Amino acid sequence: MGRRLARELALKVLYRHEEGDTDLPGAMNSVLETKIYEKSDKDFSRTLVERTMKNMEQIDREIIGVLQNWEYDRISVVDKIILRIGTCELIYFDDIPSQISINEAIEIGKKYGGNESGRFINGVLDAIRKSHESSNNQ
Repeated sequence: MGRRLARELALKVLYRHEEGDTDLPGAMNSVLETKIYEKSDKDFSRTLVERTMKNMEQIDREIIGVLQNWEYDRISVVDKIILRIGTCELIYFDDIPSQISINEAIEIGKKYGGNESGRFINGVLDAIRKSHESSNNQ
């Protein structure tokens, strides 16, 4: 199935957590073990969830730092989670090209978010990418 599926599974796990399911391992098992998925997809999904959760405060600071004319609390839960996953990939996954992370987040946003989710996610993640590229070049 590929990494898109793994990202979608991570979205589902993180959505359950955001909605109050505090048993993260249980949520992961519930989402990842209900169907037969490739081991590589499940492994990537688990790693993505774990890194996102571990670095949530920094990830949220990154997102808040690039928002313009928008309050963080007004972002829908789904868009917020997609932004967190995308930001996590941009910052903590050196082996994934930034454009792939951004494009995947946009496509997942179009599928699970609202009408403007794709454009919004693109703008935020691209600003984070530019911020990190400029700080890495200094």
